[in-house]
Amino acid sequence: MTSNLSQPAAVQLCYENVNGSCIKTPYSPGSRVILYTLFGFGSLVAVFGNLLVMTSVLHFKQLHSPTNFLIASLACADFLVGVTVMPFSLVRSVESCWYFGARFCALHSCCDVAFCYSSVFHLCFISIDRYIAVTDPLVYPTKFTVSVSGICIGLSWVLPIAYSSAVFYTGVSDDGMEELVSALNCIGGCQIVVNQQWVLIDFLLFFIPTLVMIILYSKIFLIAKQQAAKIENTGSKAESSSESYKARVARRERKAAKILGVTVVAFVIAWLPYTMDTLIDAYMGFTTPAYIYEICCWGAYYNSAMNPWIYALFYPWFRKAIKVILRGGLFKDSSSTISLFSE
Repeated sequence: MTSNLSQPAAVQLCYENVNGSCIKTPYSPGSRVILYTLFGFGSLVAVFGNLLVMTSVLHFKQLHSPTNFLIASLACADFLVGVTVMPFSLVRSVESCWYFGARFCALHSCCDVAFCYSSVFHLCFISIDRYIAVTDPLVYPTKFTVSVSGICIGLSWVLPIAYSSAVFYTGVSDDGMEELVSALNCIGGCQIVVNQQWVLIDFLLFFIPTLVMIILYSKIFLIAKQQAAKIENTGSKAESSSESYKARVARRERKAAKILGVTVVAFVIAWLPYTMDTLIDAYMGFTTPAYIYEICCWGAYYNSAMNPWIYALFYPWFRKAIKVILRGGLFKDSSSTISLFSE
């Protein structure tokens, strides 16, 4: 009579009646609805928000500048995260199973890493661009041209894609981890194992560009403070037209640097927990609870949905461009020459 009370709950599998299926640990129905809504909203914002950024920069001629081309390319990386990574990770996170096949698991992981590092490289080049613009605003247009911006964009895409492809399609990332790979090898799972050496390389690829960004933006804000003090001290004096023009240019470049600095801070806050978790986990025997990993992972994913909100909050021209696009203004004659700036 007491035997039924002592029986464990039935184990759920990702694929019922399939030998070697992974064990499924689903959330309650209410939690699943909340998670699907929360994660799905992030995916939609990443897709449509970054699509608006790309459309704005590429369509309106007034926005055709080396910096904005870098921003559009960064938005493209975030857009691809929203299209190719987040929807499938959404199902994996909520259902605790991978239903899309082993081959696509490798491709999905490759895209995840590639687009992440592409964002890092874009932000690093943007910080270099802003540093040159603030330190020497009058000479900046001759130093950071569209062709230089194109080279930075090319490197930001080619290097991460080549690196992630080499790691996930050559098998070098799991050398020495054969027993763990075998233990995790079940139908309905997508656990990519990376050994300590490659986890450390991953961390350095994130840490070094991020450190460069922090150093450059620290110098930018120091220079901006000095320039603001200088302008304030000479404000009561009569300025020549060239000095007045230089002050206006410097003020504009400082404002742009501050806004993009917010983007960098948001990126670091979003990605640092995930990066630290993967580094610590590799050296602690991969014992991190699944829910901790998912929280860190989705915090990083949500960064792809964050940048359009930052642009909308700080850039009046982006808000105006959105209004034109949503009202169908792209289809009107000469819409690409619309003035988006108030001054």
